Amino acid sequence: MGSSLRAQIIVYFTSLVVLLSIFLPVSESSQFCEAGIGYGDSDCGFPSSSSSKILIKGGTVVNAHHQEIADVYVEDGIIVAVKPNIKVGDDVIVLDATEKFVMPGGIDPHTHLAFDFMGTQTVDDFFIGQAAALAGGTTMHIDFVIPVNGSLSAGYEAYTEKAKKSCMDYGFHMAITKWDEIVSREMEIMVKEKGINSFKFFLAYKGDLMINDELLLEGFKKCKSLGALAMVHAENGDAVFEGQKRMIELGITGPEGHALSRPAVLEGEATARAIRLASFMNTPLYVVHVMSIDAMEEIAKAREKGQRVIGEPVVSGLVLDDSGLWDPDFKTAAKFVMSPPIRASGHGKALQAALSTGVLQLVGTDHCGFNSAQKALGIDDFRKIPNGVNGIEERMHLVWDTMVESGQISATDYVRLTSTESGSDADIIILNPNSSFEISASSHHSRSDTNVFEGKRGKGKVEVTIARGKVVWENGELKVAPGSGEYIDMPPFSYLFNGIDKEDAKYLSSLQAPVKRFKATT
Repeated sequence: MGSSLRAQIIVYFTSLVVLLSIFLPVSESSQFCEAGIGYGDSDCGFPSSSSSKILIKGGTVVNAHHQEIADVYVEDGIIVAVKPNIKVGDDVIVLDATEKFVMPGGIDPHTHLAFDFMGTQTVDDFFIGQAAALAGGTTMHIDFVIPVNGSLSAGYEAYTEKAKKSCMDYGFHMAITKWDEIVSREMEIMVKEKGINSFKFFLAYKGDLMINDELLLEGFKKCKSLGALAMVHAENGDAVFEGQKRMIELGITGPEGHALSRPAVLEGEATARAIRLASFMNTPLYVVHVMSIDAMEEIAKAREKGQRVIGEPVVSGLVLDDSGLWDPDFKTAAKFVMSPPIRASGHGKALQAALSTGVLQLVGTDHCGFNSAQKALGIDDFRKIPNGVNGIEERMHLVWDTMVESGQISATDYVRLTSTESGSDADIIILNPNSSFEISASSHHSRSDTNVFEGKRGKGKVEVTIARGKVVWENGELKVAPGSGEYIDMPPFSYLFNGIDKEDAKYLSSLQAPVKRFKATT
């Protein structure tokens, strides 16, 4: 990207610790208008800004380590200056950031856009989902490529096609759903040629995405050799399958059966198993959507011992509890179904504390949106309810209100948890800590007709989002165009791999084997 805006942000805004560069009846254009999304020079009423010069005045500029009051001048996607009292000409867009925070845009490390799953596809594609993200202050996300019949190459091609309508920058993780020599070779291609540096292994969804321990070990070994980060969805799929059968036998077929069939102990068991197997292979591990105290405590123990484990809670697990699953209205209850489940009261607070103390490292969303009609596929059997909740638009606001406004973390911590621990690509947002927000399906930008955060209010609102040197969100209006996003390559061998070769050498030298033995003579 050369001297683009995001590269300049690295210089001026942050000293980044990089983790994942270690993450239709109506016409398309009229749909964008109806959703309140400007489409290039369309007649939606939101024309793109013509000036390529932006001055952000008087804000508190924040990175992951420092904050200071300064002006920020951007020209042609490049940050030209960061200092007090910058003077510019008349052809410049001036944004007043007095008493507001100017910081890198968010990076969501965990999303599922245009995801084919459980007999349907998520409602938010790579344009609508990304537009929603921009409205919420997220300027990059990392989506999960699902192989096609086990083929990584076919999966990559399918997702590359889906992403052609992107309106913001994005990267890819890759799931591994089977194992053979072809998959092993394709992993090399993904890392060396396609810019993917992370592979996800599902320990749940038996009969579909789930893999066994033998495959997991092979995958860990291959990830280590490639310098790619191994990721796990940690639930014991065999036990979940048994739990589901138990609930059905008890006549529990509604959404509450989902949570009851996969309790926190099964998340804790799978997290512990993955951590121990990663330790056995001496490769870094990333645990996605940590939803329970059980899983968090396993991560804490491993990190205390010095193991290279990253824990990612998601915003739904931080701010919600499982009470919604018991709502008598199926539509309301079903919208909360995700895996691992949203847990009982107390787990969220514990996860917040783990974030504030460094036990957990960053916040994703697992954005995987389905509408109420799709959720109704499981109206008579919770096992058929498509798993997934929203969050890509709400994350930045909810993390600020829950963690910063409450005093649990600082503004610099906020940048680290929502942006710099996910990667080096970020644009600019202006966040007003004194402005309030209220979340509702009636005003969000997702295509879903429900929102798991419905009615939540808080302080700390993203008022302006700048992506690729353009103002794309201001005064409640989106100004985005399909195809304007860019795929971001993520290199292998992140900092998590530093020193692993020395650890391996130390291990080998400690074996005192093979032992040379003398053959007995007769």
